[in-house]
Formats: sequence, structure tokens, C-alpha cells
Amino acid sequence: MTDHTPDPDARRPGASYDVVVLVEQPLSPTDVSNLVALHEGVDEPVRYHVLLPVEDPAARVESAIGALGTGEMLTSPPVLVDAEAAEELRHDVRERCDADVAAAVASLEGTGARAVGLAVTGEPVDALVRRAGEVDAREVIVLTRPHVVAELFHVDWTSRARRKLGVPVLHLLEHESFEEQAGDGEGISGF
Repeated sequence: MTDHTPDPDARRPGASYDVVVLVEQPLSPTDVSNLVALHEGVDEPVRYHVLLPVEDPAARVESAIGALGTGEMLTSPPVLVDAEAAEELRHDVRERCDADVAAAVASLEGTGARAVGLAVTGEPVDALVRRAGEVDAREVIVLTRPHVVAELFHVDWTSRARRKLGVPVLHLLEHESFEEQAGDGEGISGF
């Protein structure tokens, strides 16, 4: 995780109802509404800890190359990126992630909620587990797009977090209202 200002309430039991939220993409207005709606009846002040993984450009290139067919791979020249260009790309990706985290915090705070955000480097589920322990989280929410194969084999972020945490872990689909997530052929996850 990235450097952040220490939170004076982070370890004080009863100071707030802490919810750690791991997101795959920047929060949409629908995501913010869904999060806040889930906690409307909570008596304690709710504080959201939004974690957004910093995209690893090298892993994305490797994944894209791995997705190419063998025939295409043999006819394609190798991709070479100089170290300076790679570092500039990493810097740009990091700045974009930091801006997305700041926007998520501002959106949540715009509803009257309390929020902090962290750009996460490394394994996202490990960062989620670590943060949940640091703040004594009461629950965890994972917001992702649908990952049918990973979910089928229980290797998705939500399944992995459930195995490591002793608090409720809810999985929501990003950018969909609760009605769209319920199914009935609507939304990006419906059939």
C-alpha cells in the first residue's frame, strides 16, 4: 500500500463502523450510492477505506501477449520497451490511480460519509486483509466486474478474502445498481 497519513481513529474500538472496500475500477456514482445505501441504518459513524490496486503495466503487457495465439506470436516481432519509457508509464499509471482514489474519497465524502483511500501495490487481497486488520473492520466489500471463471473456481478476490477474514465479505458488481445486480436479464451481468 502507499504512504498515507496515519488515521487517529484507526485502532480505537467503537470510534466508527469501519468498512474496507476493495475496488477493481474507479468508483462510479452508482457504486457510491450503493455503498452508502448499504449503511443507512448503522448507528455508528461509518468510515470507508477504499483500496484501488495500481495497475501493473508490465503484467498487462505480459497478459496481452499471452492471450495471442501461437501462430500470431511466431510472426510478431518481440516488443521492446526502454527502461525510461517503462518508468514513465509506471509513473503515469500511479498518478492516474492516485487521482482515482482521491475522486472516490471525494465522492463518498460528498454524500456525508467519512472516507480514506489507498492506492495498493502488490497483491490486492493481501492489502485488503492487512487493512481490515489495521482498522478492525466490521465488514469488507469487494467491487469488481463479473469474473465468471474465477468465481466458479473460488479464486476471485471475494472468495479469497472470505477464506482469510473473520468478518462479512460482500461482493458487488461495479457500475450496476442493486436492481441490475439482481438479474432478470438487465445490466452487464444479466443474460
